Amino acid sequence: MTAPVGIDALLERVRSGYDRIGPRAAHDAAGAGDALLVDTRYAALRDRDGLVPGALVIERNELEWRLDPQGSHRVPEATGHDLRIVVLCNEGYASTLAVDSLHRLGLHRATDVIGGFQAWRNEGLPVLAP
Repeated sequence: MTAPVGIDALLERVRSGYDRIGPRAAHDAAGAGDALLVDTRYAALRDRDGLVPGALVIERNELEWRLDPQGSHRVPEATGHDLRIVVLCNEGYASTLAVDSLHRLGLHRATDVIGGFQAWRNEGLPVLAP
């Protein structure tokens, strides 16, 4: 059995295993077709703050089932384990844990947006009004 770890230590450990990207880099990669941008925010946040144009909305509780290329409930965009997935949550915390889970499924190019949707919006990147 492993010793208990706090959330801050867990986030640091998970993040040390991959390169996170900023909102502008996520926007550019998605716009160029180099990455699948996935918005995992729950409906109330999307209703309050708006949508990211072009992002695939998959709430966090369905993420693994929808993005597993071998899964029976996958979305058509889940084309293979080499797919570059960029996860966007509200502030960049839950997305780190989501990326860890995607890595465990073999989606080794998964990453997340530093600061999440809030950083995206603060950068002045496109948002569709609620």
